[in-house]
Amino acid sequence: MPEIQAFRGLRYNLARVGSLSECIAPPYDVIDSVLQNQLYELSPYNFVRLELPKSDPADSVQALYDRAGRTLRGWQSEKILQAEPDPAIYVYHQQFQWLGQSFLRRGLMANVRLERFGQGKIYPHEHTHARAKEDRLEMLRTCRANLSQIFGLYQDPENQIQELLESKILGVLGTEAIDHLGVRHSIWPISDLTIIQEISSMISSLPMFVADGHHRYETACSYRDELAAAGKLKQDDPANFVLTALVSMSDPGLIVLPTHRLLHGIPRFSTEQLREKLDKYFDCELVAKGPESAGAVWAELDRLDEQLIMAIYSAESKQWIRISAKEAAIDRMAELAPEHSSAWRELGVAVLHRLVLEDALGLKDIPTPTYVHQVQEVIDGLSGSVVAGHEYSLAAMVMPANLDQIRALSLGNERMPAKSTYFYPKLAAGLVVHSME
Repeated sequence: MPEIQAFRGLRYNLARVGSLSECIAPPYDVIDSVLQNQLYELSPYNFVRLELPKSDPADSVQALYDRAGRTLRGWQSEKILQAEPDPAIYVYHQQFQWLGQSFLRRGLMANVRLERFGQGKIYPHEHTHARAKEDRLEMLRTCRANLSQIFGLYQDPENQIQELLESKILGVLGTEAIDHLGVRHSIWPISDLTIIQEISSMISSLPMFVADGHHRYETACSYRDELAAAGKLKQDDPANFVLTALVSMSDPGLIVLPTHRLLHGIPRFSTEQLREKLDKYFDCELVAKGPESAGAVWAELDRLDEQLIMAIYSAESKQWIRISAKEAAIDRMAELAPEHSSAWRELGVAVLHRLVLEDALGLKDIPTPTYVHQVQEVIDGLSGSVVAGHEYSLAAMVMPANLDQIRALSLGNERMPAKSTYFYPKLAAGLVVHSME
């Protein structure tokens, strides 16, 4: 991994804002209009005003970014946000529940020296989109700050780096906030130079895999390059770094959730039609009836834990079928995606989109599916409850890519299809800001 660096993070002044829980927000890309309104109502200092400010009807495109910049500078001048007394790295904990089980995900936050993907030890695993990068670049130009963290993974089988950090916060009360999903976020600044140097040395030889925040990472690189091209970049310029939360791939609290697909705006297929079209490449088995059976269907998929076994729901027939790839499916994927490795072609999401939807069912150039992570969301969508305001013709439940696949494909400089992974919970924005001023 490139150099990590301590920094004087901007943090909320609790004497001014009161509850930190009312001030933090999720990353911008998971905030819809409903949640945006809820966050605005929580506090006049909620971080959504920086991360994703509201736009007025009379606003120009630039006005939204300018408003965020003015808000950030105003909060600094009013001491709503204050700089850490000394450069620090931060121990970061997230306590959460999933399916009735308690988890603790542990990591650290620091600045990581930027390098373009493919030119060093930092690896992406998903594709990015130009529009999202343009948005974040304009926000970065205006605010001159990393408002939310990149989520990076590194290999440390014995969790030695994190355990060293944990030993330094024993008995120390951290700063805590609980987000809108009930996740408890805690951070502890560590400004001891000896510890920071030891952590930096331990982590320097390891690759980093970007789990989340690809757009923000590439945007940070573009902003740095802009400054360099204009002759405004110094060797120690803060723009050479990006705020990153780093988590060991062996941390017990690191879980990857599935991303299920709800499809709308497509023809309705009966179960028999699905069997006809898929039979050449898959063994198809009728396994359940009705949307409410999604839980049992998913439980069996999760038990089997195979990338090439997935479940498809026909709204026309109100039935679930489980499909298992035959050898012919592997051969057909090689024909459909010769530019990719066999490991990529055997990802469940790759097979679902390339072979099942596009090739076998002929569903190309269709509306973007609704992506959900909880089985109850699948049930709600198929039962007619509002998920995204659509009527769904098909649903697909597929296993997420696992950490070994992420590592192998990333090291091979190969990016996964969109929505291959979902690391839960999201990191909180507003715990600490990396200002470049």
